[in-house]
Amino acid sequence: MTNPPRRHVNPMDAAEALFKPAKKKVEPAVERPALPNTKELVSLKIDSDVLAFFQEDGPGWQDRINDVLRAAMKNRV
Repeated sequence: MTNPPRRHVNPMDAAEALFKPAKKKVEPAVERPALPNTKELVSLKIDSDVLAFFQEDGPGWQDRINDVLRAAMKNRV
């Protein structure tokens, strides 16, 4: 019974064996419950005049937009 050579005879085979992608078991993503009262960073396109309206009262304009959106959300129900 002959043993296979310890090294690959062909350098191309050696390179392919070395860089052969390892097969990993893909685990499903763990969904964590959202923390209450946390804010999420989003990108939102709104008209420039609407943005100017909320910004003209100074800092806190993002909170004011959030308050208006929350009121609209509650009025819908």
